[in-house]
Amino acid sequence: MSRDPARPRSAYRAWREIPTRWADNDVYGHVNNVTYYAWFDTAVNAELVERGLLDIEHGGMIGLVVETSCRYFAPLAFPQVVEAGVRVAKLGTSSVRYEVGIFAQGSDEAAAEGHFIHVYVDRDTRRPVPLPADWREVLSSLS
Repeated sequence: MSRDPARPRSAYRAWREIPTRWADNDVYGHVNNVTYYAWFDTAVNAELVERGLLDIEHGGMIGLVVETSCRYFAPLAFPQVVEAGVRVAKLGTSSVRYEVGIFAQGSDEAAAEGHFIHVYVDRDTRRPVPLPADWREVLSSLS
């Protein structure tokens, strides 16, 4: 079965280094698949916080994950450092498709790549809300 190759480093707009932890390895000697999803969450949400968009504790708008996936290309293991590249693939009215590439530090080839879709909702009602203009501007720069 053939599949599309991973995206190159140049496809991603923002980067974050993430050290692996001893606990990330599984009994097979490599980082367990669930850890990749935590890296996706960390890379995207840290980017939003650092850019002044996401207020985790007091913001009126929060993102709920409604879809996610990951494709794996090469194993990673503790004590490697990974580099997570983030891009916005689609910007909707109240949703965003984020794509994340996971690379071994210094590698040009992705070890994994995935996506997740956030639907942004009112914190209290959990009903979708349109993305504000400042969010749209910042997120467009990640496209």
